[in-house]
Amino acid sequence: MIVGVLRLELQLYSPQSLKEKRSIVRRILGRCRERFPVSAAETGLHDPWQRAEVGFTAVGSDDVTFDALFEKIESEIERTGLAEICARSSDIFHY
Repeated sequence: MIVGVLRLELQLYSPQSLKEKRSIVRRILGRCRERFPVSAAETGLHDPWQRAEVGFTAVGSDDVTFDALFEKIESEIERTGLAEICARSSDIFHY
């Protein structure tokens, strides 16, 4: 079993309040959950309005699957027009 973890730091374009930020982050996470076989959550940077840290995880059988999946997630987030990816890190754990 292989577990892939992706962490992204996002610069959000339009929030004017913490409430708007949370709405945007929920839309991004929901969209990724609908389109890809991942678990997703806001994992950090909870207070700044224009920044967010989100995490994704998936279970699979080979490393190549995760590379492609993570690229698709990043493309989907950029395509929403709601945020820009500022930082990225990923790990793959073999069990």
